[in-house]
Amino acid sequence: MAVGCAYNLGMDNHYPDLIKKLNEWGHSLGFSQIGVADVDLQACEPGLLAWLEAGFHGDMTYMARHGLRRARPQALVPGTVRVITARMDYVPTDDDQWRDAAWATLSRADHAYVSVYARGRDYHKVMRKRLQTLAERLAETVSPLGFRVFTDSAPVLEAALAVKSGQGWRGKHTLVLNRSSGSFFFLGEIYVDMALPLTPPVTSHCGECTACLDVCPTQAIVAPYRLDARRCISYLTIEHDGVIPEPMRHAIGNRIYGCDDCQLVCPWNKYAQKTTVDDFAPRDGWGEPDLLAIAAWDEPTFLSQTAGSAIRRIGFTRWQRNVAIAMGNALASGGLSMAQREAFKAALTTQIGHKDAIVSQHVEWALAQKPTQ
Repeated sequence: MAVGCAYNLGMDNHYPDLIKKLNEWGHSLGFSQIGVADVDLQACEPGLLAWLEAGFHGDMTYMARHGLRRARPQALVPGTVRVITARMDYVPTDDDQWRDAAWATLSRADHAYVSVYARGRDYHKVMRKRLQTLAERLAETVSPLGFRVFTDSAPVLEAALAVKSGQGWRGKHTLVLNRSSGSFFFLGEIYVDMALPLTPPVTSHCGECTACLDVCPTQAIVAPYRLDARRCISYLTIEHDGVIPEPMRHAIGNRIYGCDDCQLVCPWNKYAQKTTVDDFAPRDGWGEPDLLAIAAWDEPTFLSQTAGSAIRRIGFTRWQRNVAIAMGNALASGGLSMAQREAFKAALTTQIGHKDAIVSQHVEWALAQKPTQ
């Protein structure tokens, strides 16, 4: 960030409606809400340290490496005095039955489940460009302005900043919840060196509900507001690049990239809003991928089918590992016809002795699965 002159707008009358203007500009760029937080996240530090000390970050060693820098915006970008937060909805349809359709896909043994957020264009690309445009528009109005934009791309406590700026409250599943939009949205930030007016936080509305804890297939939400990433299916299928522990494999079901269960079951997500961003429309076939068809992909096909998608980041071997688990669970489910079972076994057999030992191990496990009844 090219640090400009820190500007105390609280003592200046030239921009009394700046937050309103930021939201107007943000809406024109596809953002649902813009907020402003200060940089004091000291209250978050004990919880962050305890979470890291418990090892709940798993293989995400960068989180431990960054340590408290994540909770100290001024350490990440010197000169920062405010953080502009942005929220962007990503549900691609306004059909009231979209959650029912997601649950239906999760119950189909011959199909795979891809998290809703990953069915369209990579949100990193979409959000970063639009945040940059928003920041530049602000800089044109209040120059000089130093800024840097972030979208899940640096040691930033996104949820804490979103809560602090009134984007919503922290749900028991640890995601941010908004009364009018649920939790199916992306978050982004602009660190600025200008003392913009703050937007106030909102109250929590989870009450006594424990639906997200109860539904988690792997009991990864070990307590309200406390997630053990090592048990989370999103972590296991995306972030973790090694062997997935056998006790977790059946719980993964047909989820080959991410998991939405804790969001799908949340009562507040009946208010989830349809995105205004065309980039988040699902690509053909990604709503409920045919498991046998994607199992036949070679690496060039995988790269072609996932171009511009967040899915590509896991790489082909991790993709094959995830698909093998889903196929093994299909064989164990009893939900396949005899012809489908033979086709699944044949597809898996071609992967025996895979050059990647981890993929090979998961293929062998999959072939050994039999219906429980």
